Amino acid sequence: MAHSDQPLSPTPQLSAAPGSGKRGTLAETLISRAIQVTGISTVVLVLLIFVFLIREGLPAFVQVPLADLLSARWYPIEDYFGLLPLIAGSLIITVGAAVIALPLGVATAIFIAEIVPDWVRDILKPMVEILAGIPSVVIGFVGMLVIVPLFRVAFDTPTGLTAFTGIVLLAWMALPTVVSVVEDVLDTVPRTYRDAGLALGMTRWQTIAKIVVPAGKSGILTALMLGVGRAIGETMTVMMVTGNAPRIPSGPLDIFRPARTMTATIAAEMGEVAQGSTHYHVLFAVGLTLFVITFAINLAAAAVVFRRTKRAERMLS
Repeated sequence: MAHSDQPLSPTPQLSAAPGSGKRGTLAETLISRAIQVTGISTVVLVLLIFVFLIREGLPAFVQVPLADLLSARWYPIEDYFGLLPLIAGSLIITVGAAVIALPLGVATAIFIAEIVPDWVRDILKPMVEILAGIPSVVIGFVGMLVIVPLFRVAFDTPTGLTAFTGIVLLAWMALPTVVSVVEDVLDTVPRTYRDAGLALGMTRWQTIAKIVVPAGKSGILTALMLGVGRAIGETMTVMMVTGNAPRIPSGPLDIFRPARTMTATIAAEMGEVAQGSTHYHVLFAVGLTLFVITFAINLAAAAVVFRRTKRAERMLS
């Protein structure tokens, strides 16, 4: 067999277009700087809001004695600025909504992510996301026209505008957020975890309860905090259906009587108050109190997630 005496030609090398490396580096630098600016601006914006609330809210603690701010009566026309009824109303409605929405949301997310066939999941997941986008004022109208008359007859109350009505509607509003986030968290759990549980002889429900849910516990906790944040910061719905009576509940059955939240108080009274008055500064003090409560909830959730992450890293190492 004859061999050619000509040497083999070298494999041609692909060369980058002139300047393409510089363009790629420039684009990456610009994107990196844009991300940094966005992150820093978010932190700065939160700090500016906090500073603004402090500037406008601190005069209330000078103009109104602390004992009056911690009293049980809110009646600004007669210079009664007790914050306890507003704080109590916000807490009872938020906690009640969380008690309903969080277990139901997690169970619904497990049902969508782990139980139903794929074609059913493709229908249910968009429907849940559509529910999350319904404006709060629309939910408030539905509450006023449907839920309030129903509760008035069912619980034999004078108007049906009660804290329980606000609890039910806030649970409805928080539910899609919890379902959507928890379902996404369960999707991130590797399929091998489920296969391993089934290979060890676990049933499908045991695998979900003992492997899948614990593996996504940090993300589920974050979803629960998002649901609570949605509930505690809601304004229009609670202002429309809770009766807006600033009073401290005296027992569990008081949820079937009117209540008032901090957000509804700010929305209802800020438009008519004289700027720079004591009432004006007290409303900012209410906003500052709400900001601190929300910040404390988010900080506690972040601390729990951080501890769980560190614990998981130590176990893996």
